[in-house]
Amino acid sequence: MTSANSITDVTQLDALYGDASPRSLTKEIDALNSQYQSFIEASPFMAVATVGMEGLDCSPRGEQGSVVRVVDANTIQFADRRGNNRLDTLRNIVEDDRIALLFLVPGIGETMRVNGRATISIAPELIEAFTVDGKSPKTVVEVKVERVYFQCSKALVRSGIWDSDIARSFGDVPSAGEMLAATT
Repeated sequence: MTSANSITDVTQLDALYGDASPRSLTKEIDALNSQYQSFIEASPFMAVATVGMEGLDCSPRGEQGSVVRVVDANTIQFADRRGNNRLDTLRNIVEDDRIALLFLVPGIGETMRVNGRATISIAPELIEAFTVDGKSPKTVVEVKVERVYFQCSKALVRSGIWDSDIARSFGDVPSAGEMLAATT
């Protein structure tokens, strides 16, 4: 792509798209209100985005029930459950505490985005609080909320992600084993 075909500054971007709708600006707040808290507490899944010296990372997190615990309007916590032990998200938090969370609730079109600053805790009382079926996380991530924003359902509606009537052929989707074999 040549620079003539690339957006290179915010002025060009603003000229192309125009102003944001006033409603999209007013729904972004700096702490959880009761409605935003209820949405987040209903979410069993979130995507966690972080940045560090090695670059960006976006990882899935899921739980039976709520994927996070809301401590107060400015604080949420989540367990770092056993996974592949790459520690991409945790390494990034140590290097740069900025974090973004995107919450999904099955069957609901809207999503909730939380931006904030994260710390990693090994406090015994937190580890115990997040123990499930005798399995304790090694760490708990605490997020200090800076911005919260709910996003409309357009993307999820367009994708049909919650529409069970959409016929999908998964035969063309490679399995985890096939993808792993292709990389080794």
